[in-house]
Amino acid sequence: MLSNFYKLKSLNIPQGQSLCTSIITKNLNKNCISRKSFSICQNNSTSLISNEFSNTINFNSYNYNIFNNNFNNSIINDGQQKRFESSYKKKKGILRNYNKNKNNNRNDYNNNTRNNRRNVNENSNNYDNLKIGNICRVIGSVVDVQFNGTDRPPAIHNALEVQNYEKRLVLEVMQHVGDGIVRTIAMDETEGLVRGQPVVDTGSPIQIPVGKECLGRIMNVVGDPIDDAGPIRTNRKRPIFTEAPEFVDQVTTPEVLVTGIKVIDLLTPYPKGGKIGLFGGAGVGKTVLIQEMINNIAKAYGGVSVFTGVGERTREGNDLYHEMIESGVIDLKNKNKSKASLIYGQMNESPGARARVAMTGLTLAEHFRDEEHQDVLLFIDNIFRFMQAGSEVSTLLGRISSAVGYQPTLASEMGSLQERITSTKNGSITSVQAIYIPADDVTDPAPATAFTHFDSTTVLSRQISELGVYPAVDPLDSKSRLLDPTIVGKEHYQVAIEVQRILQNYKSLQDIIAVLGMDELSEEDKITVERARKIQKFMSQPFTTAKSFTGSEGRFVPLKDTIRSFKEIIEGKHDSLPEAAFYMVGDIDEAVKKAEEIAKNSS
Repeated sequence: MLSNFYKLKSLNIPQGQSLCTSIITKNLNKNCISRKSFSICQNNSTSLISNEFSNTINFNSYNYNIFNNNFNNSIINDGQQKRFESSYKKKKGILRNYNKNKNNNRNDYNNNTRNNRRNVNENSNNYDNLKIGNICRVIGSVVDVQFNGTDRPPAIHNALEVQNYEKRLVLEVMQHVGDGIVRTIAMDETEGLVRGQPVVDTGSPIQIPVGKECLGRIMNVVGDPIDDAGPIRTNRKRPIFTEAPEFVDQVTTPEVLVTGIKVIDLLTPYPKGGKIGLFGGAGVGKTVLIQEMINNIAKAYGGVSVFTGVGERTREGNDLYHEMIESGVIDLKNKNKSKASLIYGQMNESPGARARVAMTGLTLAEHFRDEEHQDVLLFIDNIFRFMQAGSEVSTLLGRISSAVGYQPTLASEMGSLQERITSTKNGSITSVQAIYIPADDVTDPAPATAFTHFDSTTVLSRQISELGVYPAVDPLDSKSRLLDPTIVGKEHYQVAIEVQRILQNYKSLQDIIAVLGMDELSEEDKITVERARKIQKFMSQPFTTAKSFTGSEGRFVPLKDTIRSFKEIIEGKHDSLPEAAFYMVGDIDEAVKKAEEIAKNSS
């Protein structure tokens, strides 16, 4: 029975061990052709080798290693492991699994060999430091990998790639357990993984393709295209874990970014190169507001946008992609004319993918800022899902939860992401981040932690959305550090403060109106209430991305027209116009025209 294995030296197989064997050929330029697999079994302390080959096996290689799944009593010593790794690195090796399928024909076998060789060659960047391990435990998204015969295990955050798997599966090192074992989090589903499956350390964190070739494309957390448009043809790659820019390289000069949305430009001006938070519960319009800003800023500035979908609905991601195609932000015929790139890790993905996809999008934005010297818009929907996924990963790793069940490292994880979003001498990254507020409770640790990083906060109110006013921005809770006369100008500041004063007085009078009615108010208070209601209606605006819901074309209102319109309202120049004329219009001139139409229709 051993005649066909004359090159395989005798084995000392301990009693009671269950072995899964793999043959690794040394000479990769030769072929090993087999039609059926072999198995090594042990029965009653006797090693039996069953030969089930229809034809004679021709092995043109010289050295073989047999791996034992039982790592506690491994039959491979350190010397054999080092010789194997040396041969693997020298040939940039491939790992062949002969036990996978007994019915594979010759063509399938050769195709698998070429695919394995290509995967290792493409994804292993540093063969001098290459480490090879084997899976020893799989529990959901947590995968333990053991590295034998190496001086030290892979570093934290290093990317490992599973071999002999049906698709590309990347693992990220999260913990060093000891005895050469590292605990990793998978970036995709782990169904089908088995103990003993080989894993290769890439020697660096997850690296994604970057450059203009990524515009108009959809990528996942590891940089693979998922839009069925072929591979991303670029040789430039960048790791998703990098340090924040030095303070000496950052630029802190404030500059207003005009969005074309009246209520935002007037009351919560967005800083160019800053961080903006969109706070709101479920269904108040966070995603629609982000889509409108992408559309407006792409048309007004022509800048590059990176949209990162973190743990949100796949339907919304699909709708956004097609809306960008229709609006011309993405050009399928000529990708170079596209102005946006999409990175998705939606709510059906594993927690590892949702916890890292925000960094993937940020890495692409950093490339456009640092290498292309462009001003970039980074949209993250939803940053709460980033914190939620971090909590899931923390629980899977066995860490004790902190307040309200969140991970104990919540603040540091948020800081490591937010500190990289900044303006430098090369360019700027302006980030707009939607934040879901659990149960509309702004004191929840997740949104409360994010509050400290934002230059401007836009709070979306459910009470305002119930009135039919969209965008449902709360003018009293929303804040911006740019609303200062030395930055936005004296006129802008005075108009914004007066608008907020009128709305605050109206809010305090609502209880009196509910009990006594309008008749009991003074003449001055009556005027305040009338103007406040008109201002509230005038803060609504038709969106291009919501045309199918409103039936109206979207409006982009310049900042000067916004200031002029609100100034005329608070001065009383349009007290005679009906409230309906101020609803869903652009500037004040359109409101006047709408009032004339209402008068004609009523007469």
